[in-house]
Amino acid sequence: MSKLKIAVQKSGRLHDDSMKILNDVGISIDNGKDQLKASAKNFPIEVFYLRNSDIPQYLRDGVVDAAIIGENILIEKGSEITIVEKLGFSTCKVSVAVPKSSKYKSVQDLQGKRIATSYPNTVNQFLEQNNITANLHIINGSVEIAPNIGLADAIVDIVSSGSTLFKNNLKEVEVLLKSEAVLAVSPLISSENQIILDKLKFRFQSVLKGRQSKYVLLNAPNDKIQDIVNVLPGMKSPTILPLAEEGWSSLHSVINKNDFWEIIDELKLKGAQGILVCPIENMVL
Repeated sequence: MSKLKIAVQKSGRLHDDSMKILNDVGISIDNGKDQLKASAKNFPIEVFYLRNSDIPQYLRDGVVDAAIIGENILIEKGSEITIVEKLGFSTCKVSVAVPKSSKYKSVQDLQGKRIATSYPNTVNQFLEQNNITANLHIINGSVEIAPNIGLADAIVDIVSSGSTLFKNNLKEVEVLLKSEAVLAVSPLISSENQIILDKLKFRFQSVLKGRQSKYVLLNAPNDKIQDIVNVLPGMKSPTILPLAEEGWSSLHSVINKNDFWEIIDELKLKGAQGILVCPIENMVL
């Protein structure tokens, strides 16, 4: 039986988040310490643990069928590779940072400056868009140290929390792009493995939808039901069940977690009581 070959980053936050979503969609991976390849027990998939920067070439050559990879890496090294799903985790930015003492006012201040980066293609595109000429120093590794040792006037690097910039006396001044983990597919994937990938994508979508939603149960007097229904977005319409106490009903619905507190506050104002909120593991639409 054919197996889908999928690449993930071999270490770091993206690795951990990738393995979590595979686990959340019910795929059990047999991966021992320092293994470069592992198979799933209950799904036709093999996981390859690779360096993030190498994955675009593996996709391009068809060595792997798909990958969970940072969008920023595809923009830099594999812009022609197709993204089939954005996964919403391992978010970061690719940003310009300069020393805190710098009197930076606008992107034009980069004219003629020395910029250290691991993302030369992304930086060159940004500079061209802004009609700026600068000298790039391509560094693999600790880019943020470059201004402190006199190698560069600015850097372009990944920014997550900003703590690394702070520790190196740098400040973020421009955001080139925002990135998250994505599911990408090789242009050479077979039709048989494409079917497996579609099944995996469906599972991912169900888990991601669940992560973005909350299940809400509440009690309300019957004369308040319509006012409460008008507040609840729901997938189609709320479920309404009569309670043992006459004149009262229980309402069940799903709300977006980003709107959670605003909706809860409004539900209380409309007469809802005994509001219970539960996480959702999967949501199949």
